[in-house]
Amino acid sequence: MAYRIVWSLAFCFLLLLFIKGSWREVGRTLRDRRSMGLLALASIAIAINWTTYVYSVATNQVVEAALGYFINPLVSVAMGIVILRERLRAPQWTAVAVAGVGVLIIGIAEGAAPWIGLILAMSFGTYGLMKKMAGVGAVTGLTVETLVLLPVAGIVLAYFEVQGSAAVASSGWGMGVLLALLGPVTAIPLMWYAAAANRLPLATLGVLQYSTPTVIFILGITVFGDSVNTGEWIGFTLIWVALAIFSTDAIRRSRKPSRVDELEVAEPT
Repeated sequence: MAYRIVWSLAFCFLLLLFIKGSWREVGRTLRDRRSMGLLALASIAIAINWTTYVYSVATNQVVEAALGYFINPLVSVAMGIVILRERLRAPQWTAVAVAGVGVLIIGIAEGAAPWIGLILAMSFGTYGLMKKMAGVGAVTGLTVETLVLLPVAGIVLAYFEVQGSAAVASSGWGMGVLLALLGPVTAIPLMWYAAAANRLPLATLGVLQYSTPTVIFILGITVFGDSVNTGEWIGFTLIWVALAIFSTDAIRRSRKPSRVDELEVAEPT
């Protein structure tokens, strides 16, 4: 996590060298108290999200991580209702209700609440909400967010360096190169999402984003060997049904004029 923060910031600085006016935008954002407050909250949310996801992979709970990103769009809808006072149509209410039942069944099947999935969904939903309210560009936002997190990352890396257990010191420069790649791996998808948002209908983006948790789920049950019991399959099926209802309604509404703004859903990292 600490390396990811440091190298993401380094990659953002590199990008800023080639984007006209980007340094001025970063400066304006740093001087704007409202934007800084929202981006500080966003940085905390994304740090929780990244850390939880790393933990889920390290402990072979990848399927539950997929659950979090499957329900994240619906969490964003709920946040839109409660915080932004947005209104839902009947199909959207149905989708939220079906997904809620699915999560409840998964919790019963596991014998406990699916905390990893819920934390991932809530943290990324919060991140997307803060970014939406801040209204800054992807590169500028990520630069400021990693700047906020840099002191903590520096303390963590310094501690492990003193202990002699830092990744590069203990695993060699090959590991260092892999960790450095975390910078572009983090920043580039956010740039592509921002570019796609200017070219594609929002409903199309909403459907495409479900490819991420689908790939995570497939990797979980194949490569990582996660097991899925009958109750969990039922719960996941209900969530997929909810997403189908939500997506179908969004696509139908995007094909005709509407006075109701569609809720924007943020892309998982």
